[in-house]
Amino acid sequence: MTESSEPAKSPKTDWQVYIILCSDESLYTGITNDIERRLCQHAKGQGAKYFRGRQPKQLVYLETGHTRSTASKKEAQIKKLRRAEKNSLVACLVNRGD
Repeated sequence: MTESSEPAKSPKTDWQVYIILCSDESLYTGITNDIERRLCQHAKGQGAKYFRGRQPKQLVYLETGHTRSTASKKEAQIKKLRRAEKNSLVACLVNRGD
C-alpha cells in the first residue's frame, strides 16, 4: 500500500441556508452555493415551484459556512419549525447584528 502525497480533500463549505419573506407573508427556506443567483431565479419564478404565484420580498436569514450535507440538514431542521420559531430565528440573527 502506498501513501498519497496529495493532501486530503476537505468538503467545500461554501453552501448557505436562507429564508425569504414572500409576497404572501410566508417564509421560504432553501439552500444554495450562490445566493445572488438563487434570489434572481426566485424573482423570475424559476427553480422552486413555491415561487409560482408569489414573489420574494426580502432575504431575512442567511447562514453561511456549510457543506452541501450540513446545509441540507439545517434546511430540514428549519422547515420543521413553526412560524413563530422561524420568526425567533430571524429575530436572533437581526439582534446579533449579522
